[in-house]
Amino acid sequence: MNLTSNTILITGGAAGIGFELARQLSGRGNRVIICGRSEEALLKAQTHVSALVTRVCDITDHTSRQAMVSWLNTAYPELNMVINNAGVQYRRMLKEAKALENLEQEVATNFTAPVRLTGELLPLLNRQQKAVIVNVSSGLAFAPMADIPVYCATKAAIHSFTLTLRHQLKATAVRVVEMAPPIVDTGLGGGDRSGGTTGQSMMSAEDFATEALIQLENDQDEVLVGLSAGARKMGEALFERMNGT
Repeated sequence: MNLTSNTILITGGAAGIGFELARQLSGRGNRVIICGRSEEALLKAQTHVSALVTRVCDITDHTSRQAMVSWLNTAYPELNMVINNAGVQYRRMLKEAKALENLEQEVATNFTAPVRLTGELLPLLNRQQKAVIVNVSSGLAFAPMADIPVYCATKAAIHSFTLTLRHQLKATAVRVVEMAPPIVDTGLGGGDRSGGTTGQSMMSAEDFATEALIQLENDQDEVLVGLSAGARKMGEALFERMNGT
């Protein structure tokens, strides 16, 4: 896959994995558009990489998302890559009173919104000679952590959606790729990481992006980095080991 001279949209591109992918892809000579809910975070990202194009957008909000899709069709009709990266994570112990707080936001951000955005951008992507959709799932899509059940379930849903989308688009010029990070040292979870990650080796966002882009460039349909490769292979057989007794 050619990773230069593309026009790329990265959701949740102001921080973490999204920003590091944006930084490295911009450095390769691509036009990179990052979107997110926080204008402050987007401008901060732009101070580090001045070439980034920013767009304030809450992808879970229909009006905000539709405005961005319309803007992309007008301002960047050559858009040929979308990286559905935006995600949120909450620890949830379902026996506790506050277990269902922010449930709809988590499901919408991690699953419903990227599905809707993909469908809304497909007409534009189909007009390109070649195009790519990259859905960021997680190693936890294959072997979940028990204390972040909804996050894991939404990532499993993204995995399933990606398989079916790839099948549906196999006769088109749009490639569909799944990118599954391992445990990466980012702000995901608001600093309250899953208890199951305690003592686990975390990969830096920079190292993850470097390895992920190598695999993407080598035309891998499943970009499995670090521990995600083992999780994909062993799946639920890892569950007891990861979550204890």
